Amino acid sequence: MEGKADNQPSVVKLVAAFEEHCRDSTSAQRDKQAGRQPQQLPAFPASQSHSLTRKEEEEDQQGQRGLSFKCLRSLRCKIREDNWRRPQGPGLEPGSQEPEEKKIALELLETEQAYVSRLHLLDQIFYTELMKEAKTGKTVPEEVVKMIFSNISSIYQFHAEFFLPELQKRMEDWNHNPRIGDVIQKLAPFLKMYGEYVKNFDKAVELITAWSEKSPPFQELIADIQKRKVCANLTLQHHMLEPVQRIPRYELLLKDYVRKLPPQSPDRGDAEKALEMIFMVAKHSNAAIAEMERLQNLWVVYQRLGLEDDIVDPSNELIKEGPIQKISTRNNSTSEKYLFLFNNMLLYCVPKVIQVGAEFQVHLRMDVGGMKVRELKDAEFPHTFLVSGKQRTLELQARSEEEMNDWIKAFQDAIDRKEKRSETFKTAVHGLETDTPALKTEELGRRAPQWVRDNLVTMCMRCREPFNAITRRHHCRACGYVVCARCSDYKAELQYDGNRPNRVCQECFIFLTGHTVLEDREGKHKGILEKGAAEVSSRSLLCSSLQLLDKNGKGGTRGWFVIPQDDPLVLYIYAAPQDVRAHTSIPLLGYQVRDMPQSESRHLFQLVQSRQVFTFVADTEELKQRWMKAMARSAAGITHPEEEEDADEAE
Repeated sequence: MEGKADNQPSVVKLVAAFEEHCRDSTSAQRDKQAGRQPQQLPAFPASQSHSLTRKEEEEDQQGQRGLSFKCLRSLRCKIREDNWRRPQGPGLEPGSQEPEEKKIALELLETEQAYVSRLHLLDQIFYTELMKEAKTGKTVPEEVVKMIFSNISSIYQFHAEFFLPELQKRMEDWNHNPRIGDVIQKLAPFLKMYGEYVKNFDKAVELITAWSEKSPPFQELIADIQKRKVCANLTLQHHMLEPVQRIPRYELLLKDYVRKLPPQSPDRGDAEKALEMIFMVAKHSNAAIAEMERLQNLWVVYQRLGLEDDIVDPSNELIKEGPIQKISTRNNSTSEKYLFLFNNMLLYCVPKVIQVGAEFQVHLRMDVGGMKVRELKDAEFPHTFLVSGKQRTLELQARSEEEMNDWIKAFQDAIDRKEKRSETFKTAVHGLETDTPALKTEELGRRAPQWVRDNLVTMCMRCREPFNAITRRHHCRACGYVVCARCSDYKAELQYDGNRPNRVCQECFIFLTGHTVLEDREGKHKGILEKGAAEVSSRSLLCSSLQLLDKNGKGGTRGWFVIPQDDPLVLYIYAAPQDVRAHTSIPLLGYQVRDMPQSESRHLFQLVQSRQVFTFVADTEELKQRWMKAMARSAAGITHPEEEEDADEAE
């Protein structure tokens, strides 16, 4: 097996056989040692305290639940510091001319001896004495003790009976055989047993905390052992952290060893191979830590949601969470919500006023499969984006552009990952920002539509009847249009709502059911003003919101102004961006465009022809200049930009 540890099945069999041997021999070994005097362990050197702060130690002694993850998250940083490394072994005199690689090999041996002493403390003292008390039935069940210490007996026996003796033997024969790579390479596969211990670590710390509260004798026994000199004033939890840290320390020492080896050293090949094997073991251990932390974070989220049975699933992965503002299509306002985005679903939650048992209440659950997300351009609500799912469509507002982009990226990442796992995902439809939010016909009724906001429409989007106190607004549940009661007096089953009958407009009713209606509006020709604002805006030279002042210049109406590409000499005025009919049109040919001085922070300009004067107010100076330029082109009869360039060249 020396130098050839790549055969995975054989490695697995060796590890399994070794652990079985450990289990069989553990009880006999403990019985044998029971008659001996307690072994005195050397006191921990100051450099072995893992640079933990006094505050952390006090928190650990209080049994706080957050200990394990705080230690594990900082583990990589702590191990990469050099304060745990001994600057020089006690066997080397100052100014010694020993080769650098031998100094590192001696350091590995010395730290291994100290490590075996700590494993002895965990297995032969803590575990043995706690198990002895557990058998009396006065402290905790035996199974709890076994779960706390996991496979520590196998780890201890491996290092005490195999790894440490092999290192000692090799260092004694260093002058004749100066190498350790082959020893580490031979024994490295057995280090994979650390994966089980690392996975169990957080659960073990929780069990210690929980049973210390439940069982005073259990707590007293642990406290009594911790007072002994061999514990060096450190808690059981700190000693249990030692095996978690050991593999990364092997990796750092071996890296340093390989770096110090002479180019022609006979140990270079074995040492580099051993380093590669240790790296894979460390990677396996780190993956176990990451998975443990993921499950712990998931459990915390479940507790905040009230532990709903159908939400708790270990296969779920939390991608992003945070507060968000939900835009209401009814009253054009926002309300605070909270989102939990998982790899397979979105939980749309409301913070609970009285937080008893749960922090949030789940209002809606949306599948990531088939979900779409895109940014919305909205002057009234900046940093807005749309999340469209099979169950519902949400217009959400972030606090900043950066936060909005983070959410969109998180949603898109979740969608892409879902797409890779299944072939049912379809490419999202990214329409122009002024497009009417309509679904593809093949999606009608299969997914929740984006509702058009009430304030964006002043008339029915089907029959063009103006809305007023009598003619009320209604939403078609299939396409999302705002329609009147007469146009939405139909019911159709919608697949996204469990095939329940929902209120739909006439056009959607015909498409979804195949039924015909008595009133047939087909063949009705559109008048000059009957061009939909959204349709015209998507193919416009310029469109935006402006205010048109009355004749005395004191008041006026605000509307949506459009110069279409296919009718570039006419200005259309709509009451709202989604209206299907303009209420006014102004032929621009022959008008003069006049700039007006800024008055009371208002950006004014005029269209003048003979005695006809129209005064406009733009929101910004930049928008005003754009409108003046566009209107001047149309007034001069220039319908394409290249015509303007030709006119400039002629001048």
